Amino acid sequence: MNLSSYIAKRYLFAKKSHNVINIISIISAAGIAIGCMALIVILSIYNGFDSIVRSLYSSYTPDLVITPAAGKVFSPFGEKFDLLRKDPSVISFSEVLEENVFLQYGDKHVIATAKGVDSVYEHTTGLKDHIVEGNFDLQFGGINQVVIGRFLAMELGLKTQFVTPLDVYFPSRTGDVSLLNPISSLKRETLYPAGIVSLDQNFDKKYIFIPLASLRNLLEYENEVSAIEINLVSGVSKNIQKKFSEILGSDYVIKNKYQQNESLYKLLSYEKLAIYLILLFIMIIISCNVFSSLSMLIIEKKFDIEILKSMGATDRLIKKIFVTEGWLISFCGIVAGVVLGLIICVVQQQFGIVKMPGNFIIDAYPVVIKFTDILIIVFGVGVIGYLIARMPLLFFRKHTKK
Repeated sequence: MNLSSYIAKRYLFAKKSHNVINIISIISAAGIAIGCMALIVILSIYNGFDSIVRSLYSSYTPDLVITPAAGKVFSPFGEKFDLLRKDPSVISFSEVLEENVFLQYGDKHVIATAKGVDSVYEHTTGLKDHIVEGNFDLQFGGINQVVIGRFLAMELGLKTQFVTPLDVYFPSRTGDVSLLNPISSLKRETLYPAGIVSLDQNFDKKYIFIPLASLRNLLEYENEVSAIEINLVSGVSKNIQKKFSEILGSDYVIKNKYQQNESLYKLLSYEKLAIYLILLFIMIIISCNVFSSLSMLIIEKKFDIEILKSMGATDRLIKKIFVTEGWLISFCGIVAGVVLGLIICVVQQQFGIVKMPGNFIIDAYPVVIKFTDILIIVFGVGVIGYLIARMPLLFFRKHTKK
């Protein structure tokens, strides 16, 4: 066994009277344990929320979306698009048209983004799982229907049980504007509420979903779309995006799921990093107790140090003893904190003891444990513990003077 490690363990674990230094060492280890436990619990809860947000967005975000490199709309026909439609990796090929429109429901009105979708989108969208009232049905017999975000529905006082239709307006792109009667220059589509969808606040106050043919008629388009949404076979090669880009050329932009919500995913990553750094800074403050404990231990062990020196021990060996002592305090705290944190996370995962306040989509705080998080916590706290353990040695000669 290494001599410095043996002596350090004797100082830390040997049976002896519990003086102030031992108590400070115990407090230091306990503080580090609590800090590690908090890091694991908080990051695991954040992972839980992160996974929920990602799953919510994934439920309606297609694997690939094709938009024009220039302009707002394009016609999705021709040999190139036929190749995409027939590709064996493609499960669904949905035509989508989007535009900001004016909504009127009774005497209330609001501006929203209308998303015209075809029957393929209607049958494949994951938004059906987030319908809070009614159904995601845009056609009932010969009647055109609308699915609307919950926030917009609240603003308009709209319910699916009501028979009042929703009027959608958009200025005519081809007609002349009449100054005497401006309303005559507006195109109108009348639809009946079929469902109310809720994903998140930004989504709920922005979108309505209507039949593609209705929106084309409102915007006076023939077969134009603003995007093509493609869902792929599970496990398909990531090179499929590059393959489709080569087929379509530079006139079109193809984005994957990450690129469609790039700002969201970056924000989630930055928030997690910020949480980790803040808690790590708190760990630095907690670890200052180790500095105090080692400084007092060096002063207390003056006699032992002189004996070791008389036996031939070098300053390097003696310093190593106290560095090992300090790191052992941190190590004990890290191990205890990791174990406690994992126990708390597993219990919350299995039993959901801590409940979410208010009306949320889940009942209890979500927890997702990631092995990489444990590694960076152990590494970060371990480095802090090692550096803190070396600090008292800067004053080693001063502490050990006779």
